[in-house]
Amino acid sequence: MAFVIASPCIEEKAAECVETCPVDCIQEGDNMYYIDPDICIDCGACEAVCPVEAIFQEEDIPDGEKDYIKKTLNFSGERKK
Repeated sequence: MAFVIASPCIEEKAAECVETCPVDCIQEGDNMYYIDPDICIDCGACEAVCPVEAIFQEEDIPDGEKDYIKKTLNFSGERKK
């Protein structure tokens, strides 16, 4: 997984990341956005424009935000069913 969106995105939904993504890998969830790890090309464009600094490379996600890795995988898996 390249990038993960974490808790600062909850209820923010500014959507600059969606508009910037060249491969449309960012999907809207109930209260935040998620990056589909199967589509993401690891370009970092979304991270650079996030106004709340909610996007992290998986290996750089803060300890208190690591549950968003699993939430991202669960969200992506549910959308593909």
